[in-house]
Amino acid sequence: MTLVKTKSEELLERRSNVVANGVGVFNTATVREAKGAIIIDEDGRELIDFAGGIGVVNAGHCPEPVVKAIQEQAAKYIHTSFNVVTYEPYIKLCEDLAEILPHGEKTKAMLVSTGAEAVENAIKIARQATGKQGVLCFTGAFHGRTMMAMTLTSKINYKTGCGPFAPEVYRLPFPNFYRYSEAKDMDEFVKNELHRLHESSYNLVQPENLAAIILEPVQGEGGFNVVPPKYLEGLREYCTKHNIMLILDEIQSGFARTGKWAAWQHYNVKPDISTYAKSLGSGMPISAILGRAEVMDAAAPGTIGGTYIGNPLSCVAASATIQFMKDENLNERGTEVGNIIRERFLKIMGECPEVGDVRGLGAMMAIEFVKNGDPKKPNAEICSEVIKGCAERGLVLLSAGTFKNVIRVLAPLVITNDQLNQGLDILESEIKKASAKTI
Repeated sequence: MTLVKTKSEELLERRSNVVANGVGVFNTATVREAKGAIIIDEDGRELIDFAGGIGVVNAGHCPEPVVKAIQEQAAKYIHTSFNVVTYEPYIKLCEDLAEILPHGEKTKAMLVSTGAEAVENAIKIARQATGKQGVLCFTGAFHGRTMMAMTLTSKINYKTGCGPFAPEVYRLPFPNFYRYSEAKDMDEFVKNELHRLHESSYNLVQPENLAAIILEPVQGEGGFNVVPPKYLEGLREYCTKHNIMLILDEIQSGFARTGKWAAWQHYNVKPDISTYAKSLGSGMPISAILGRAEVMDAAAPGTIGGTYIGNPLSCVAASATIQFMKDENLNERGTEVGNIIRERFLKIMGECPEVGDVRGLGAMMAIEFVKNGDPKKPNAEICSEVIKGCAERGLVLLSAGTFKNVIRVLAPLVITNDQLNQGLDILESEIKKASAKTI
């Protein structure tokens, strides 16, 4: 008997035939249409979205004001290049961003298309602002796949066969208390990690050679590791002392995901430069670099930018997204969603010994799987099994972490409590099922 393929299976087969294998497949779901927190696949099946297009649709799939703004702009003009013809949507978005993400007395911004582009340009700005070349980054970091961004990215799997990499890049361990701490408490751990930072001046790179230190306040691909407040404050002091630009990468953590416009706003710290993308445009390709005006203006004309900087369709989508987030109080909703997820994850951790840690900030929540309760023994197998089981039951999930042993939740913040709890019920059930097999 010949089995009839579903439309989703046919689409995935066509993908395999024509799309380069290097384009990753993180989930085998398909999409015909999507709205809010629900994806409808090619066969008409409804899926609950806990992946959010890798953190891109905090405002949900196809929010009506954003769709309308794109439609209206498309009828006016689609592209002129901001370098050639100045247009209002670019200026308006920069003004909107400077208002919600102030970097001191005066803030300036520039727009590009992707997170990796934002990082590349942030590094160029920092080098010109300081006259120095070195960049310090961290283990577990993900900053993109273009050459400088890939050099800064930590995970080897994203870099296989792609070298040589950019020079003058140095790396320190991210202050991951759960995995690496041998101190008795957080204060002692942070003290030790800041000592490591200062010691790096002697055994890694002189601060006189450092243009920038780049850090994700909440690591995305790295597994939602949250930087300790005192560590970030110490990093800020170190940068100020040595004329080093502190770049905070908020590409995955921005725009209400943590309960604020940016994760750094939870801290008593302001960056010199910060980068944004993903949920800024509700799915349209747009990214931004913001910084103190004197820092941003240090870049010489023509050294930053590109043909598609701040595409007008993407600009109006981003401004409409920001206004929609304000109207719907999505920063507040990010905190509410995060509290619901955290409470459920802690319950699961109390019942399943394979769960080693629950962590995150706001609605940027993760659950980590380990063997024998040991933080240094990641359990990727159970994580993969849980994600597969959830997919079969209509829940779209993503893994994270260096060892792919972390499940991260990036659900649209417009998700209803019923949808959120339905998804968490599926996830809890699959974790308990997989956990029972290990006993």
